[in-house]
Amino acid sequence: MKHLLPKETWALLQQQPDALFVDVRMEIEARYVGYPPGAVNIPWYEFPAMKPDAAQFVAAVSAKSTGPGQTIVLICRSGERTIDAGIALEKAGFANVVNVLEGFEGDRDDNGQRSTESGWRFDGLPWTQS
Repeated sequence: MKHLLPKETWALLQQQPDALFVDVRMEIEARYVGYPPGAVNIPWYEFPAMKPDAAQFVAAVSAKSTGPGQTIVLICRSGERTIDAGIALEKAGFANVVNVLEGFEGDRDDNGQRSTESGWRFDGLPWTQS
C-alpha cells in the first residue's frame, strides 16, 4: 500500500482520472462533514454495528472497480480506517492501493478539534458538503 499526503493524492488523481476514489467513512460522516468531489462512499463500517465486514467492503469496491489493477485511493477521517480497508483490498488481489495520510479532517489539535492542522480540508483541496 502506498501512503500519500492529501496534496500528493490530489496530484495523483489529476494524473490518473480513472483511479477509483473511495471514502470509507460512514455515510453520515461524509454527508455532514463533507467529502472530496468524485469520491464514492463505501463505508468500512456503518452504524449501528460499527464493525467492519471486510468481505462486504471488498465486494462493494470490486463492483465499482474496473479490476484489480485499477488504482484505488482510500480516504477516511484521519487516515487510520483506510489502513485496514487497504489491507483487505490487497489480500483480495488489488495491487495499487493508496492510503491518504491525515485523511479528510486530519489529526486533532491541542483542543481536540480536527481540520486545524492537517488533512484534506486543511490543505485547501476541493470538497463539497450535502
